[in-house]
Amino acid sequence: MLSSDDLRLFLAMMREGNMLAAARRTGVDHSTVARRLNAMEAMLDARLFDRSPRGVTPTPAAFALLGHAERIESELLAAAASVAGRDRELDGTVRLTTPEAFAAHLVAPHVAALRARHPRLMLELASESRSTSLSKREADIAVMLKPPPRGRLVARKLTDYRLGLYGARDYLEATGMPESRADLSQHPFVSYIEELAGFPEMIALDQILSGARIAFRASSSAAQHAAVAAGMGLGVLHVFAARDDSRLVRLLPDQVEIWRSYWLVMHADLQRLPRVRATVDFLDEAVRWRREVL
Repeated sequence: MLSSDDLRLFLAMMREGNMLAAARRTGVDHSTVARRLNAMEAMLDARLFDRSPRGVTPTPAAFALLGHAERIESELLAAAASVAGRDRELDGTVRLTTPEAFAAHLVAPHVAALRARHPRLMLELASESRSTSLSKREADIAVMLKPPPRGRLVARKLTDYRLGLYGARDYLEATGMPESRADLSQHPFVSYIEELAGFPEMIALDQILSGARIAFRASSSAAQHAAVAAGMGLGVLHVFAARDDSRLVRLLPDQVEIWRSYWLVMHADLQRLPRVRATVDFLDEAVRWRREVL
């Protein structure tokens, strides 16, 4: 019979894609990983991975086992959290990935409140522009710009938010204030590096001005904000981030306003863990605290 240690090793192999990384993840050496994997395959009478110099490739048998292994892992985590929670306050680590602006303006300013409520809970915040793989446990919770297309994930809309067109006050005093969309073609723009944008929803400039003259591109929304504030050109920025920056002026607010949504996504098997539920409650509160500016 497979043990929980066997399943832990199997999941590490599935998530890392090679034996060395799986060994680091599970805290054993490479030879032990290879030996235990061979023993698992002998026990199951099925080949789980095809080996090559570039790593390992899961077989159909591995994918058949994956769902069962993840459910067992989640039940063990939930059981441990349930028992531990009876004798001491909620603790553990939750890794949260969110887009950069969400991390900087909606999560980080409020983490002290989460810490005060749950002193033993460690929140790890990773700001990402790409789509995080929750199925590989790269994170416990993700805030995304659209719901995932597949997988054993649960998703719900967290909030809508607005993007607006901005320029630096000094820049506009020197070049003149655009009075209509037609005037925008006279200005340079700041935008994303499109091939590095994790979601098509990150690219909004084409909705405002097709063929805009780009003076600066960045994969970071914070870098774009800084470049616009420094007078590099006009840019589409998060309203909740730009509204409090006195260097910036919002342009054509009645004509240019783009709505996007943040989605809360987590693995179905983790949603019952107390530390995950507490973090989700915190995110809901963080959004409510800033609702009027989103």
